[in-house]
Amino acid sequence: MSYASDRSSANASNRPTKRLATVCALAATAILALAFSSLAVGQGAHAKTVSVRSARSKSVESPAAPLKSYGSSSAPITMEVFSDYECPSCRSLYETTLRPMINDYVASGKVYLVHRDFPLPMHKYGYEAARWVNAAARVGQFQNVEAALYDNQPAWSADGDIEKYIASAMPAAEFKRVQKLMTGCEYQPPGSATGQSCTLDNYINADRELGMKIPVQATPTYVITYKGQKLPAGSGAVSWPILKQFFDSLLSK
Repeated sequence: MSYASDRSSANASNRPTKRLATVCALAATAILALAFSSLAVGQGAHAKTVSVRSARSKSVESPAAPLKSYGSSSAPITMEVFSDYECPSCRSLYETTLRPMINDYVASGKVYLVHRDFPLPMHKYGYEAARWVNAAARVGQFQNVEAALYDNQPAWSADGDIEKYIASAMPAAEFKRVQKLMTGCEYQPPGSATGQSCTLDNYINADRELGMKIPVQATPTYVITYKGQKLPAGSGAVSWPILKQFFDSLLSK
């Protein structure tokens, strides 16, 4: 299995931006949809995975899936982002594009942003991070925890100490609830057999199944739906000013 290096991906990062900028200027819905699919050559996008980690206990029924989203589901634009919390390119997209979008177009009711888990086998702690996020989402702390994980990605991805950043992102009482949900979900080296099941894996694998149907071939991958019309998936880096211009062209129709 081979993956694009961050260096070579960085050199390609300007191509999707220029393509999308050109499309926005054309202001034609059909052409916009086609151009957005050309974003698949994004900065630092990670290559398609060839294996999917299975849930350790598929027979366990889980409560309703935790809410991992921002804004109102009635917004005219929905943006679903398939990402891995240990993926540097996913962090870049969040910090430089999604965060300002959340403060602007999500806050104003124009965009509904949905997170989908797609942890990659190449990342040692990505799956474990997704478990913590799902546990936090179960107690209404998704947004705080997502920000904490991306802000501190270089630190916890080096030593696996995810828990301390989760704890710092919420009140102590809520963190105790999250710890309880994580019982049986503690990190185990690949290939180890503990005999325990983690019900949080059901949510992660449900997201991954959605991603495989697209199919997700890189992280981050995003799918935009405008008034019920789903556009071709894009992947990799896109700046907020360019994405905003694209959204404005959709909203003007």
